[in-house]
Amino acid sequence: MCPASGAAEGRFVVCMYKPKRFSNSMQQDIVLLVVLIGVLMGAIDTTIVILALPNMTQALHSDFFTTIWAILGYLLVLAAFTTQLGRLGDIFGRGKMFNLGLGVFTLGSALCGFSPTATWLIVFRIVQALGGALVQANSSAIIADTFEKERLGRAFGYTTVGWNLGGAIGIVLGGALTTFFGWQFIFLINVPIGIIALAMGLRFIRDNPKLPGRIGIPSVVGLAGILSLISAGAIDVAAYGGNYLDVFMIAFGIFLIPFYIAYERHSKSPTINMSVFNNNRILTYSLLAAFLQSIGYLAILFVLTLYLQGVRGMSPLNAALLLLPGYVVSGLLSPYMGKLSDRLGARIVATAGIALMCAAVLIYFTLGAGSPFYVVVAASILSGFGGAMFWPANTSAVMEHTTRELYGATSGLLRMLNSVGTIFSYSLIISIASISVPREVAFQVFLGTSVVGGIPPSFLDGVHAAFAFSLVVLVIAGVLSAARGRAHIGAGSGRRDGRRP
Repeated sequence: MCPASGAAEGRFVVCMYKPKRFSNSMQQDIVLLVVLIGVLMGAIDTTIVILALPNMTQALHSDFFTTIWAILGYLLVLAAFTTQLGRLGDIFGRGKMFNLGLGVFTLGSALCGFSPTATWLIVFRIVQALGGALVQANSSAIIADTFEKERLGRAFGYTTVGWNLGGAIGIVLGGALTTFFGWQFIFLINVPIGIIALAMGLRFIRDNPKLPGRIGIPSVVGLAGILSLISAGAIDVAAYGGNYLDVFMIAFGIFLIPFYIAYERHSKSPTINMSVFNNNRILTYSLLAAFLQSIGYLAILFVLTLYLQGVRGMSPLNAALLLLPGYVVSGLLSPYMGKLSDRLGARIVATAGIALMCAAVLIYFTLGAGSPFYVVVAASILSGFGGAMFWPANTSAVMEHTTRELYGATSGLLRMLNSVGTIFSYSLIISIASISVPREVAFQVFLGTSVVGGIPPSFLDGVHAAFAFSLVVLVIAGVLSAARGRAHIGAGSGRRDGRRP
């Protein structure tokens, strides 16, 4: 009933009460959940195809070196376009671009599930990757826009759950869905989840104030071209051993980098605003540490897969399950480690995380043909603990030390470096591991299609060489992390506009 004025006149009036609005804290948590779902789906789809490759190759009447581009093409698009798509978020609205990414990713997933040939599958994976790049490019920027500086590290800790668990869940889920339902369902499972996430994103993710600017087409084409040359050359080297054309592509791409940087410094519409790096050692070293850590850490996953399936004869699914505890630990601890970085600062927490990863690699060095499996589990948990410390702390440092108008571009740059690191990690590890065995055998081992007992003992030499490579890269990442300098804890001192997100 209505208030007393109506009742006094002897009339009953039906009152329509509007539902209470969500509190600011609850809205922030919902935004975080939507971003987490988007990040998790994108991360899962970087690896979910791996265990399904043999089935897809057979079902689509293709060959392995064609269908593997369903993985490599996805990674290449993420590497080449994430930075530019982050810049789109700065100009046209990060919420719009993030939600557009969810829609494109969901549509691409549905198309992949109904692909009639391997060629169409690769094309639709590229569509899916464009959606994933939009999501990844704007995810960190949306978090920085939504949360106060005191909660930023903790928020990035939750998104790290998506990055950490996504790759491992992708491998396990890919094996399970392929085994019990068919390879199509590794893509179709994204459709209902994507629709729900998109509905929530349209309702709760708000756009940042539109910032003046435009996309410089020469900058976009230049960066995409350089990354495509280097990445495609590296991928081809991993797949076929390389030739003069691959070497030329990589060398020419690297040769163009200083010219691109010079152009960007004088461009009115740069894709990467080089001015953010001026006298900003924390941002520069944090980005470099993220790049090198992605190479070294992801290399460990590839090497362990080679070891468990090739040397120990485990099935792909069982190998993934053995490594899963480390990723679960990393996912569970990431929010707490992010909160710890809010208190202690990114340098201490992130560098300690790198140190734990290095310790885990040293344990992996002891692995032999008959080592107990608990050694693998223990080292995996240790490296997972290190990842939980590094990722949220380092991401928080990156976003805290850039300007508001470049949140999207910086977020995209960070994700681009992670994607390029993944490609380099994959390419280098396959190449290093194949020193001791034929390249075709290395691929078969990774996919679990090799005959148990058919791997020569010398394969362990390649595994140990790959671990050594990972350790060197992680040590360099740790040095950069420690040398980044000390920020004012929780104060966002690097923000030159002086405003909170």
